[in-house]
Amino acid sequence: MYKLGIDVGGTNTDAVLIDENLNIVADIKHPTSGDVYDGILGAVRAVLEQSGVDRTQIHQAMLGTTQCTNAIVERKHLAPIGILRIGAPATTGILPMVDWAEDIQRIAVGSTVIGGGFEYDGKELAPLDEAAAKTFYLDMKAKGVKSIAISCVFSTVRNDHELRAAELCKEVMGEDVHVSVSSEIGSMGLVERENATILNAALHLVAERFTEGFAKSLAERGITEADVYLSQNDGTLMTIDHARRYPILTIACGPTNSIRGASYLSRMDDAIVIDVGGTTTDLGVLQAGFPRESGVAVTIGGVRTNFRMPDVISIGLGGGSIVREHEDGTVTVGPDSVGYEITKKALVFGGDTLTATDIAVRLGMAEVGDASKVAHIDEEFAKKAMAVMREMVEEGIDMMKVSNDDIDAILVGGGCIILPTDLAGTATCVKPEFSGCANAIGSAISKVSGTYEALVDYDETPRDQALEAARAAAIEAAVEAGAVRETVEIIDSEDVPLQYYPGHTNRVKVKAAGDLSAAL
Repeated sequence: MYKLGIDVGGTNTDAVLIDENLNIVADIKHPTSGDVYDGILGAVRAVLEQSGVDRTQIHQAMLGTTQCTNAIVERKHLAPIGILRIGAPATTGILPMVDWAEDIQRIAVGSTVIGGGFEYDGKELAPLDEAAAKTFYLDMKAKGVKSIAISCVFSTVRNDHELRAAELCKEVMGEDVHVSVSSEIGSMGLVERENATILNAALHLVAERFTEGFAKSLAERGITEADVYLSQNDGTLMTIDHARRYPILTIACGPTNSIRGASYLSRMDDAIVIDVGGTTTDLGVLQAGFPRESGVAVTIGGVRTNFRMPDVISIGLGGGSIVREHEDGTVTVGPDSVGYEITKKALVFGGDTLTATDIAVRLGMAEVGDASKVAHIDEEFAKKAMAVMREMVEEGIDMMKVSNDDIDAILVGGGCIILPTDLAGTATCVKPEFSGCANAIGSAISKVSGTYEALVDYDETPRDQALEAARAAAIEAAVEAGAVRETVEIIDSEDVPLQYYPGHTNRVKVKAAGDLSAAL
């Protein structure tokens, strides 16, 4: 039996085949095309040809995609939605989408704030105004809306009103309506959590299209026996149904796949991962085998959100980055890049554009293309360009570290050939075998996770009891997402005192992860 992992990047679509012992059977890079699925089809065809395996023996297929991110950034293919907030009169001072750009605000056909919601301790602010909810749903139904975003003040503490509002929505608008509930998506903070929920609701058509398209692409290549999964942004996988319900969780899955793949290839659980692509370099932190999550609000396409996201920084440096010498003698690298056209435009491939890859070949750091085509480049100039690239990455390493101590680093990505391994701030720096396809490998070997988060007053619920209940809830969330119960284990647990709340209130957060299949 085999696993197929695919990751769609801006420059290349990577694909790998992995056997039941998690050995890499084949790995390829295929240029990403204007039509994403042409690139996927090409990658699948190439990896099948290279491996020669019986495609009926491929039982799992995993996809990492940027489709949702692109839809938000480009304002394309977003579904018209209705927004219901439960929190009147307490939250009427700031209305939904208050700080959104006008061009994306248009996705909202209608929005309203109705009575209901809770205090920080779970006490009811006001009864849920079911009549107002039904009136709103009838209006949205009449206007042809098929997706609703529901949020409620302090629903992460108690989500009774959200769940009842979701039931009413199905009753009024029909079972085929897509309902996004904020307590299942975001964290503490009403506005940011609501924003994430709105985006999730708007992405449901995009999710349907890329999930159906991926399955169709596999079928066209004769891969008909495979269960299909999508990568999500915590470095784990989710089922097709889960992805359709929570498409926003696919955002930023590319960097997380690379981090998980780097961990697998290097056999390290704690390190900085430097993922060098054709255009950008992403730096993330590997903690206990999984990406470190960001502790601050994240802006996506100009929208401020607070759902789980990896702690990643991106710099404009990649294998295709254009190198320039200026009149004052200074050298710059990027941020512009030749991207997927590197095999046409880089000097080593017979092109006319000086790139970071050309510099690496000139200095003998990489064997790519025809080295004779860059022999004319002055060595001192090449060293100066390399110093610029080194400095860019070392600054990024310094930004990601939490102490002055040196830290292990893992270089991955198709463009990692442009960087040396003696980087300042690192204790060791390795380029493992198959590092060029770490993202696709990360997709193929990922586990399935579940997360539970709540505010708990330890005066009312003892700490040990609260943490045990949170662990059980996280395990159930992982199983619901597709994990085999027997393989699920707790991978992260934290409880943080909240000084601004009365009593001994803590934010409890637990994450669990398990395998997709007992056989694999």
